Amino acid sequence: MREYEKSDLSEREKMALRFADIILTDPQKLDEAFFTRLKEHFTEEQIIDMGMGVGFLHGTQRFIESMGIVPEIYDEGAYCELPFESRL
Repeated sequence: MREYEKSDLSEREKMALRFADIILTDPQKLDEAFFTRLKEHFTEEQIIDMGMGVGFLHGTQRFIESMGIVPEIYDEGAYCELPFESRL
């Protein structure tokens, strides 16, 4: 979701997306203040699960791209909407 900050998502959902964004773009921003805010919405176990999930999926995607494995209907810059409501 590209414009999640302006969306009607809950603050909990936005925190999860902020966490993923920071992991992928600037992990140095993951300071105590951010983790304190994150812990207002998630347990430590949930935070670890989210972080590991983001890292694993990002690494897998990077590997797939480096090997040139793309779907036949691949469209540069396209993205898929989730077919279900978030459970966060």
